[in-house]
Amino acid sequence: MFQVNNDNLRMAKIVLRVKTKSGQQVINSLTKNNTIKDLKEVLSNLSSIPVSRLHVLCGFPPKVFNIAQDDLNLNDSGLNSGDTLILEEKATVEPVVSSLQNNELDTTIEQRLELPTDGNLYNCPGILMKHVVPADNSCLFTSVHFVLNGKVDETGEAAPFLRQLVAESIRNESHKYDAAILGKPVEEYCSWIQDDKSWGGAIELAILSSYYGIEIAVVDTINAIINRFGEDQNFPLRVFLMFDGIHYDPLYLETLNGDSITTFFETTNEMVLREAELLAQEAKSSRQFTDVNKFTLKCLVCNTFLKGQVEAQHHAKATSHMNFGEV
Repeated sequence: MFQVNNDNLRMAKIVLRVKTKSGQQVINSLTKNNTIKDLKEVLSNLSSIPVSRLHVLCGFPPKVFNIAQDDLNLNDSGLNSGDTLILEEKATVEPVVSSLQNNELDTTIEQRLELPTDGNLYNCPGILMKHVVPADNSCLFTSVHFVLNGKVDETGEAAPFLRQLVAESIRNESHKYDAAILGKPVEEYCSWIQDDKSWGGAIELAILSSYYGIEIAVVDTINAIINRFGEDQNFPLRVFLMFDGIHYDPLYLETLNGDSITTFFETTNEMVLREAELLAQEAKSSRQFTDVNKFTLKCLVCNTFLKGQVEAQHHAKATSHMNFGEV
């Protein structure tokens, strides 16, 4: 009878595809007998991301791959030859200084933490805050990068990478994203979304949610609701964006002492979801939104009067003012 040599199996090479923001590469220097620690060192050298800040996704849809057990053999880790790993860089522990707008939405920490829910004080480990990103037509992609990495993209490469990722996903799933869904032929849409003057929306959020294996919860300040992309996929993690009818900004939770931020939350965490709902309600009640169905708008930063969505878009791009109200 043929006998399987387990030692030979454990020494077999494991070939992995690795995706980073700079492209895709293949590593074939590891065997199943190597450890998670060995894998992290290879991934760090490949991506120039410090081992301590590696964030690894694996599988389809991609889910967080646990790299905490340094001594675990790859043979026992669940990885298989041919798997694809997606590398991201985690946020550092330094606080991120928020460029919060000076408006009624920005309440103090004490005020926010004392808001009652169901008759009880709402105890939150921090305060959910907005980081304002540039009005450069790529605010959705910039915001998604921020919540994935916990920091601002200073290279200018994140938005083009995410635009390309969306285009490739549409091409690969043209049966799902056809001309009827896209509003234009597939190749035309793929070229359009890779133009840095084009705005992303629900299609892009759905694709990025699926690709990264996370739920993207969008706080809609017009209707005071939260639209959750990937909600039906049972993803374990959730991130938050805010949308005012024209502009997207990322949300993050800052600890009370201000020494760290969090952008990923378990989807079972109802506490942070409730905090996001309160943000939506506050924004709607203070009219911090742009109703694109109305044609008389006012920039609440410089008091310029504008007609309709197009003028508001041009004004936001030219001045970086992103706070509009109805007149």
